Amino acid sequence: MRVSDLSRSSGVPVATIKYYLREGLLPRGETTSPNQARYDDAHIRRLRLIRALVEVGGLPIATVREVLSAVDDPAVGLHDMLGRTVYAITGDVGASGSLDEAEADLAGAMVHLGWQVEKDAPALAGARSVLARMHELGWGPGEETLRAWAEAADRAAEGDLAAIGRTTDREEAAETALVGTVLGDALLAALRRIAQESRSAQRYRAES
Repeated sequence: MRVSDLSRSSGVPVATIKYYLREGLLPRGETTSPNQARYDDAHIRRLRLIRALVEVGGLPIATVREVLSAVDDPAVGLHDMLGRTVYAITGDVGASGSLDEAEADLAGAMVHLGWQVEKDAPALAGARSVLARMHELGWGPGEETLRAWAEAADRAAEGDLAAIGRTTDREEAAETALVGTVLGDALLAALRRIAQESRSAQRYRAES
């Protein structure tokens, strides 16, 4: 297909496709004439992943290039590739407070679930910051509550990996991980609010 057909099939404007080509994010098509190239379904899949990284993940082009290099390198195992994808969209929330208490909370939850995580995982720093802020405000969750939250997160992660496991395509796996993480976080938060309302109604409505 020509670049105009690629644009129609992918929903990405021609100008944006040309920009991705210049930046090396999208492989060049097969040259058919001095001013023409042929593109195929592989280019559509790559555009989907680029759009997910840029539009859903909000990543800068330089970071997108790094993630794509991991996707394209068969020497990078699937676990490491998914890690680079998710790490790229995970940041420290920058909260302050008692990191000692937060560290103890987090360590307890991780031991409880047997989690195996790299020490430099961005999500660890994020979790410590949030827990530190909670303690600073006098609202440390306590062991029972934190374990319940961690167990819910573990079940959610199991579902995430099940979705990723349904494909053997590295680009689709990376896209599933990214979209599932970013939009899945928003969906989980919304579902939690729904569940809170339902549980509150069951517990307290008879009292009002």
